[in-house]
Amino acid sequence: MTPPSADYTVRKILAAALLVFPCVFVLVFIMHFRHLADFTHFRMHYVQAPPERTVAMLIAARNRWPMVHDPHMIAYLALPVFPLCAFALYVLGRNARPVASAIALMITVSGSIYMGGLFGMWTAFYRGLGLVDPANLAGATATFTALTTPQGAFLVTTTLAKFTIIGLAVQTLTLLGTRTVPVWAIICVVLGCSLFLMFWDLDNWMLIGTLLMAAGFLPMRTALLRQTNNASQVR
Repeated sequence: MTPPSADYTVRKILAAALLVFPCVFVLVFIMHFRHLADFTHFRMHYVQAPPERTVAMLIAARNRWPMVHDPHMIAYLALPVFPLCAFALYVLGRNARPVASAIALMITVSGSIYMGGLFGMWTAFYRGLGLVDPANLAGATATFTALTTPQGAFLVTTTLAKFTIIGLAVQTLTLLGTRTVPVWAIICVVLGCSLFLMFWDLDNWMLIGTLLMAAGFLPMRTALLRQTNNASQVR
């Protein structure tokens, strides 16, 4: 029996990443909802919760829950899947459009670096506030407000993190006309990425966007596995 090649193993890992990424982020967004009504309340723009309420809640919680129960931490730990998804899409499109696929790959990978900074910041903010003495509530609230105001370094990091999703959309568009995957799958991913970007920080919209991406990734995953099977049969 011929052992599987390195290419076969890599393609199987990439195909798995296309499934793991949306599943993990669906979980992350669901964890943001305390009640079903939170999901059904659709807004057209993000309105930050009152900082004094958020800070008071985090100080009172005293980090009693494990760190891995924080959805920001789960997303942070799952970020290595982003480059794997990016490379999976690159493998699907590199034969038909090598230059465009490579450029789009770099956009996604570069964005994922800044996405790591974004999730790292939020994780540090939330866990750090759990260590604050309640007597320092006013100072902690002022600091949290200053750190999370969309300006300066925070705005730069957030903006650059969006290139992860922009890159995924561009990578998917490079597959148009290649007959590698169905057109409807490409539309699903691009539409999902668009919702993600248009309604940034609105968890219900981003959840829907992630589900659309998941639907589009399924035939892409199948196409990647088909390439894997074809490659193994040639060998």
